[in-house]
Amino acid sequence: MSTTTDRGPDQDSSSYRTVLGAPHVARLLGGTLIGRLPTGMAPIVILLLVRAADGPLALGGLLGALYGLASALGQPLLGRLVDRHGQTRVLVAATATASTAFLLLPYTGPVRHPVFAALTVLVAGLATPPLEAGLRALWPVLLPDAGRQRSALSLDSSTQGLVFVAGPLLASGFAAGAGAMTALVATAALGLVGTGLVVTARASRTWLPAESVEAMHWAGPLRVPGLRVLFAALIGTGVALGAVDVLALSAAERHHAGWLAGVMPAALSIGSMLGGLAYGRHAWPGAPSKHLVAASVGFAAGWLPLLPDPVPAVAVLGAVLPGTFLAPLLTAAFLTVDRLAPYGESTEAFAWLIACIGVGQAAGTALASLAATAGPLLVAAVPLAGAAFALWLLHRFNDRLSA
Repeated sequence: MSTTTDRGPDQDSSSYRTVLGAPHVARLLGGTLIGRLPTGMAPIVILLLVRAADGPLALGGLLGALYGLASALGQPLLGRLVDRHGQTRVLVAATATASTAFLLLPYTGPVRHPVFAALTVLVAGLATPPLEAGLRALWPVLLPDAGRQRSALSLDSSTQGLVFVAGPLLASGFAAGAGAMTALVATAALGLVGTGLVVTARASRTWLPAESVEAMHWAGPLRVPGLRVLFAALIGTGVALGAVDVLALSAAERHHAGWLAGVMPAALSIGSMLGGLAYGRHAWPGAPSKHLVAASVGFAAGWLPLLPDPVPAVAVLGAVLPGTFLAPLLTAAFLTVDRLAPYGESTEAFAWLIACIGVGQAAGTALASLAATAGPLLVAAVPLAGAAFALWLLHRFNDRLSA
């Protein structure tokens, strides 16, 4: 279903106030944000838990990375289950499993029994509820108007970055104030609260699978050529995002500015929020596939000012630049998925998009960590390379995205 036309809706129909005032929208958006906070909190909490038990930093980092990778990989399977059985049962079961695994983690003895701890972290990650994909599958139901859908997706993609800004801050704050165990309990509790807000909303409870769900193809949305191109491109986008934390930490150490490690990723998120809100306020001409290429050009070019290892203040401003194109890129990607996803498989299609970005982030973090030993230029080249790869794919195979 296409949600973009050459002639957009009137300004009032797509305003953010109008969108947020629609039934269930604010509750579902807020619940999804709260329910996804564990995704941003868990890697930090796991690291702090290991360190509190005098465990090595490397172990905490590996367990946190395992959680992030498992969280991404579990989304398509859970998305398929939602498309088959509806949102309520799947979201409740997944959240209960993930929260239980979080609470059991300290009792596995992560330092003495790292294998048991890794298995527990793996379960917590794989059971991460597909709240983000589920919300995007609900937008066409909640907001039939094309303009409002685009505004909702822009608002959605703009605010999701807050998970990775507020999540680490909350985790660190709980741990500093009451210990790592309290931070872990808070992580589990926020997941339960957020999912509870979503599944008790009438729109989520009454969302039903498609009637043809039994005839789903074994490959799901991956059988669509355009979606394969899009998902592969978003791995490159994820590589750029995953490299940011390492790039910021590396710059902070070289310039003796510890604050830069947290401020640079936050600046990227702020830029994404501003760019997404600006993109969603207007009806832009052309199909979403064209918007994908345009946003990818800006996203790739935005990394260029960071190549010469600028001073901290310039580095922060430099991080804002690619961020301003990130949310428009993601919004156009969501709109493209909405157009190309097979009937009855929208949740799984959105989940694959999220999973591919997550896999790319894990790869970007690893590549940037390896590049850090070779100097600042190579570290800064990792996000540029990921973004350039995404741009090349989207431009080269744009006709498949328009099909």
